[in-house]
Amino acid sequence: MARTKKGRAVSGWLVIDKPAGITSTAIVNKVKWAFQAQKAGHAGTLDPAATGVLAVALGEATKTVPYITDALKCYRFVVRFGAATTTDDAEGSVIATSVQRPDDAAIEAALAAFRGDIQQVPPQFSAVKVDGERAYDLARDGEAMDLAARPLWVESLTLLARPDADHVELEMVCGKGGYVRSIARDLGQSLGCLGHVLWLRREWSGPFTAAQGATLEDIDRLARTDEIDALLQPLELGLADLPELPATPEGAARLKNGNPGMVLASSVDWGEEAWASYQGRAVAVGIYKSGELHPTRVFN
Repeated sequence: MARTKKGRAVSGWLVIDKPAGITSTAIVNKVKWAFQAQKAGHAGTLDPAATGVLAVALGEATKTVPYITDALKCYRFVVRFGAATTTDDAEGSVIATSVQRPDDAAIEAALAAFRGDIQQVPPQFSAVKVDGERAYDLARDGEAMDLAARPLWVESLTLLARPDADHVELEMVCGKGGYVRSIARDLGQSLGCLGHVLWLRREWSGPFTAAQGATLEDIDRLARTDEIDALLQPLELGLADLPELPATPEGAARLKNGNPGMVLASSVDWGEEAWASYQGRAVAVGIYKSGELHPTRVFN
């Protein structure tokens, strides 16, 4: 006999404007409790010291998490020149210092190397796995690791302000897997002055913006009440980067059972990933072939 899932079968996206000083996992657990939800997960970790968009998926929306994780994201952050730290941010211990300070022209010139397709080495204190263990656990034990560089697409990296010689404010739009702390570290090294992140904020992630985010105070105030569901956004927003294909009534019924279903004609190419809708609601994600969507994920 199948076990009954505990909690409510509530689905949708909740955008949190994350404050500093709390982990992404702790926020997900708080949201899951507040909504009494059966299932919850987030699309992209933020460091405890970071603020801004943390998109939390509930229920069926968790099936769309990969599409938000893969979407472009925007970060605003300040780099402090003159010191390298163990964590590549202000939380770590200083391990080297420099009296050199670049001028604005040197910074602008150096930023060019961090745009487009780049290779980025994660921070020593990161969630990257090394022989089955998290890098931050090994780093806390004093172990230095030779972490492999990883590819990253940087759509843009812009100098926003230079309040003084020691600080520069930047904005970066990048793809999946970007470490702002690595950008700060490597920029400081390339300029010969060293550097680390003073603070960072994720302004938007895919279709979600910090301006639309709920606060933890909102969650506490509405926890386990009927009113809290008003904070949810539809799971379909997690599919914003995929083309939508309206399904026929018969096609929707077949798709719900995991079978290929007929969708209405569109400009989608054969073999392209898309999602099928019926009466405005997501039915399935799959591959379009000859008038039908072949489902890979089905929404209940």
